[in-house]
Amino acid sequence: MTLLTLDPAAIGDEAIRSRISQYQEERDRLKGHTNSHGEQGIELLAVHAGEPRLPTTFVDYEIDPREYHLSTIQTILNTHTRVTDLYSNEIDQLREQIRLTVDAVKEREEWELLNNSQFGLLNEVSGRQRIPTRSGPPTPDDLDELLTLVWKKPAFFVAHPRAIAAFGREATRRGVPPVVVHLFGAPFITWRGVPLVPSDKLPIETDPVTGAQTTSILLLRVGEGEQGVVGLQKSGVTGEIEPGLSVRYMGTNDHSIASHLVTRYFSAAVLVEDAIARLDNVLLGNYHDYA
Repeated sequence: MTLLTLDPAAIGDEAIRSRISQYQEERDRLKGHTNSHGEQGIELLAVHAGEPRLPTTFVDYEIDPREYHLSTIQTILNTHTRVTDLYSNEIDQLREQIRLTVDAVKEREEWELLNNSQFGLLNEVSGRQRIPTRSGPPTPDDLDELLTLVWKKPAFFVAHPRAIAAFGREATRRGVPPVVVHLFGAPFITWRGVPLVPSDKLPIETDPVTGAQTTSILLLRVGEGEQGVVGLQKSGVTGEIEPGLSVRYMGTNDHSIASHLVTRYFSAAVLVEDAIARLDNVLLGNYHDYA
């Protein structure tokens, strides 16, 4: 929260009073001509009869738009040529070590996409798109409230596996166990037809007094065409093995150690405010006796 203060003696300053008057006049002029987001409204006229004069209008735009810089994850993979030469008959040693390194890079990328202070999705949710749980545990009512915030083509929830389990307990207790669907060869539970995608990169906070553990649940709309959340990457780089991910051979030193540079360029952007919503204070440790 930002607090602006003004010295009482400065209120009588003519320049300050003039600026305040200009601001009030501008606010009054725009009142009734802006939408709920404070943007210039688009003037329209619905004509049923006659030939009235049509309004003129323009679409508001951001004069100084935000610029996103791609984040980078890099490491140098060292492999002894003796290992790759002698032990690659059954398993390609170099390929497997690159695969494991790439898996670690993607795990770190997932964490950054959720938690990074500059572009992480948890930090990109505006205040009006954040709500707390009604009573602590994640209930069907809580997820319904999230759906009212991202009601235009919601794609999926993102939640910690323990939060998904907590939601399953609450839904089962109410007699509405979540429907299971199969996506990408794996089962996902859904709510209102929207899948809950697990990610253990969502942080869990522990209350130092009570020991209660809480986390957050996200709801996303995705895709540029849907004005949702989009991933950013640099494709076409040297040694690319998939878009934005490259492996480059750096040479072999005098100890027979071969080096490969593994690089990932990535970021994420929320195109419009209502493309993402966040449910906070999700209590994880609530259990029920069904006996």
